[in-house]
Amino acid sequence: MSKLTRKEFLKRTLVASAGVPFVSRLPEMERASLNVPELPHLYADEVFWVEVRQQFRLDPKVLNLNNGAVGPQPFSVQQAHIKMYEQSNTAPSHFMWKDVDGKREAVRHKLANLIDCQAEEVAINRNTTEGLNTLVFGLDLQKGDEVVVSDYDYPFLLNAWKQRALRDGIVIKKVNLSLPMEDNHQIVELYRLAITPKTKVVHVTHLINWTGQIMPVTEISRMAKKAGCLVVVDAAHSLAHIPFSFKEIGCDYLATSLHKWLGAPFGTGALVIKKEQIPTIWPAPSAWQPQSDNIRKFEVLGTRSFPAEMSAMQAVSFHQEIGTERVNERLNYLKMYWVNRVKGSEKVRFHTSLKPTYSGAMATFSIDGIEAEKIADFLFDTDGIHVGIIKWNGLNGVRISPHIYTSLEELDRLVNAIQKLTEG
Repeated sequence: MSKLTRKEFLKRTLVASAGVPFVSRLPEMERASLNVPELPHLYADEVFWVEVRQQFRLDPKVLNLNNGAVGPQPFSVQQAHIKMYEQSNTAPSHFMWKDVDGKREAVRHKLANLIDCQAEEVAINRNTTEGLNTLVFGLDLQKGDEVVVSDYDYPFLLNAWKQRALRDGIVIKKVNLSLPMEDNHQIVELYRLAITPKTKVVHVTHLINWTGQIMPVTEISRMAKKAGCLVVVDAAHSLAHIPFSFKEIGCDYLATSLHKWLGAPFGTGALVIKKEQIPTIWPAPSAWQPQSDNIRKFEVLGTRSFPAEMSAMQAVSFHQEIGTERVNERLNYLKMYWVNRVKGSEKVRFHTSLKPTYSGAMATFSIDGIEAEKIADFLFDTDGIHVGIIKWNGLNGVRISPHIYTSLEELDRLVNAIQKLTEG
């Protein structure tokens, strides 16, 4: 491809799109249900994963290896979304509010089954950040109450806790992690040492976005609950990526996004709250009965994209055809496929554990002497490879996050580009 920087590409794409006529309907194409074979090593069955890849509409000019930011939807999900969107536009106040939104309870039960919680514990919202902010500002905390976080939690949520500290005088205690870490006992101990008799809440990220580190949330939750703390789990990257159960984790609150690994429409998420804790959280925006135990009080968000929310049901169905275990095995397989071919370079430094217990699809690496932006620009300029730039807590590298539609040939292209960069 021609020498076009990532920034120039995005700029030209935006300009060009202004002149493209609006297309009201995608071609009426149907994707057959997946034929999922019962094989012990399905993660390496390329025939099957080619079939999975065919369920997606992909741009051949861009190799998307930044799925950790947001993932594409399978075509069946797009079709469901567009059908409900078009129906809603024929008579919005009738179809959008009464017909499309009428599917909400079915979606709630579908999500509850996937997350392993009660349906009456799941609220459908727009993303993890919204769900966690609802918790941060909805918890009854007083001046002097302590909240434990880590230095690798998501910045928007660290800012939310800081805002509560400024407004209400709560105290933030920060755990400093040395990632990658491969000792769960050591991680739990760091959180335990941060807890004091004044600690009311422990906030923990299940799968850290910067490096892909999987945290021992079940063990942390169990320890924190014994100390009398409430536990908030940021599961933005967990759902449909690594196997987990809300019941087994034992936390009080969990928020996740449906538009990352699950493949639901953009701007869809879920907030999960233990039934007995629902009355203790103030909803934002406000609800008719803010102290009720009805999880639906967190869904009073005004007008938003109901077709997007309701299409999440199709995304769950598609994911469950394959299964979380199989997805997780495939994602780890893809990660190790490219990692094993570049980790021998003296210039490459990995900031992610390569053991499946401690990471999934994502791996963050740096190259000695080269800034993260330059690595990302080189990969895009060389072969249209789009990656995530990671600059946080001293990290200066890029994050590679393939998805289930990613092919081995595409990862070969990544390896070749990295080798050109390190050998040049």
